[in-house]
Amino acid sequence: MKSTQNDFTAVPYPRIRLLMADGGRMGLKKHTIHGLVEFDVTLARAAIRQHREQTGEALSFSAFFLACLGKAIDADRNLHAYRNWRDQLILFDEVDANMLFEVEVGGTKTIRPHIMRGINKKTLRQLHAEIRAFQSQHHASEESKFIDRFVMLPGFIRRTALWALFKNPRWIKDFYGTVLVSSIGMFGTGGGWGIPVPNHTLQLTLGGIAEKPVVVEHKIEVRQMMSVTVSVDHDIVDGGPAARFIQRLKELVESADGLDGEVVDS
Repeated sequence: MKSTQNDFTAVPYPRIRLLMADGGRMGLKKHTIHGLVEFDVTLARAAIRQHREQTGEALSFSAFFLACLGKAIDADRNLHAYRNWRDQLILFDEVDANMLFEVEVGGTKTIRPHIMRGINKKTLRQLHAEIRAFQSQHHASEESKFIDRFVMLPGFIRRTALWALFKNPRWIKDFYGTVLVSSIGMFGTGGGWGIPVPNHTLQLTLGGIAEKPVVVEHKIEVRQMMSVTVSVDHDIVDGGPAARFIQRLKELVESADGLDGEVVDS
């Protein structure tokens, strides 16, 4: 119910935001370190553009990034490890990426998560198909149904449930995914980083893309650079492994890994 007075308008607080507020409370208790980096996505975007020109299909950049992310984490599973009650680190074989999408619900744009299971074992084409399916049928997804019910619970029950969830790595994997990916660059133009308050051991925040002068083989070229924030739980991941992970991911993304075959095969 909306009420209007002379100098302001009051509208109901969106209940979906309660989940963000609860997560923020927990995230502030973590010892998170952030890396602000830039990835050269010139080759990747050119390959996606070529694919669209040849086939008429808009290949998902998010699917490409997730495919690269799965390969990068595969080299060091500590990047999505979690600590259990017994002070053990649980290292999962499959990388489950919780991807945040902006969708329309009841005429209003809102954020809905979708857990992409086993991204390190899926092809770019499989990830692309799953993303497109979720975007067109998000209202029927299990995640959306669960969230709509969960945010109706009283605050102390929600926060207790989240506290218990993050003490159990298996529950984390099943209900939250082992890594989170958020893309904010699609909502504006130019570069820029986002600094999240994460609950996952690893969160990737994809920022804007801007054209910048870059030195390539001792020559200055104009390249398309994507701002990426890599956030890791310092209680689990040390600086050295985090830096090596970033380098692996950077090499995969900048070489347009997997996209050449996608253009040729389709």
